[in-house]
Amino acid sequence: MPPALSPELSIVVPVYNEEDVLPLLAQRLRPVADGLGATYEVVTVDDGSTDSTAVVLQRIRREWPELRVVRLRANAGHQAAISAGLAVARGDYVVTLDADLQDPPEVIAQMLAVARDERVDVVYGVRSDRSSDSAFKRLSARAFYRVIRALSGTSAQSDAGDYRMMSRATVEAVNSLPEHNRVLRFIVPALGFPSASVSYRRDERAAGRSKYPLAKMLRLSIDSVTGFSIAPLRAATWLGLTGGLAAVALLVYALVAQLVGHTLPGWTSTVVAVAGVGAVQLLCLGILGEYVGRMYAMMQARPTYFIAYDSLTGPATSSDAPLPAESHQASL
Repeated sequence: MPPALSPELSIVVPVYNEEDVLPLLAQRLRPVADGLGATYEVVTVDDGSTDSTAVVLQRIRREWPELRVVRLRANAGHQAAISAGLAVARGDYVVTLDADLQDPPEVIAQMLAVARDERVDVVYGVRSDRSSDSAFKRLSARAFYRVIRALSGTSAQSDAGDYRMMSRATVEAVNSLPEHNRVLRFIVPALGFPSASVSYRRDERAAGRSKYPLAKMLRLSIDSVTGFSIAPLRAATWLGLTGGLAAVALLVYALVAQLVGHTLPGWTSTVVAVAGVGAVQLLCLGILGEYVGRMYAMMQARPTYFIAYDSLTGPATSSDAPLPAESHQASL
């Protein structure tokens, strides 16, 4: 049965195939959490891992009662896993932290102090030193944030990712949003709640490999742009108007050339004009398709994740209980 009192702090940690880094995470996170002087829970969200992550989590939980294991029925993605953690977290304050230890858990104490002293709803972790990232990642991230701020008008900071602390009011506001394909690093600033920030040095991944390859980063970028701005639609409109004006100008030129008798066979110019107009049309259709696709997904209202097991409340069904092999290995 769930405890009667909710903890003061929830730490949400999405994990996906992180069997190597989880013991290291527990070694660093537990002393930090124990030293906060506040009741807490650590909500690990297993995003459909295919390695031994589930076994490692159960083993750690046997020695760390504040650890809570939530397992999704299938891989739903990083942002969906964070959303699942926010939906079940019970703390007055909620921190979201990746398991790879690139964002140091020791900063949580500073975040909590800032939230209490300055009475703000959100405390962002800002990376003051990103030397552990590649030059391409640093430059592309800064350019991406500039574009998003220009298109959407949000106040998202360039070097703030998903490491943040939120008040209960902020979490409930996020949970109440109906949209799919959430990009929380832009949704939270868009709420406009009072906020502050703390800076830290971003470290190398402690173990394992990154779960955010270039393809996922591009998908996140598209979701961010189409989820927070209608500027691409306006750009498509302007492209259409520009193409229409160019077509009118070409028509006038052709008529004038016909009247003065300067007509020449123009196969090349015709092909170039048709190809250019066709490219603009396809681009506009692609942009429209992205927005229509998001509207279609929202109309379907399909959940982005399904929780199969929560160590606090038990399995969703009898078939979702931890496997005997997991329990046996976890006890070793």
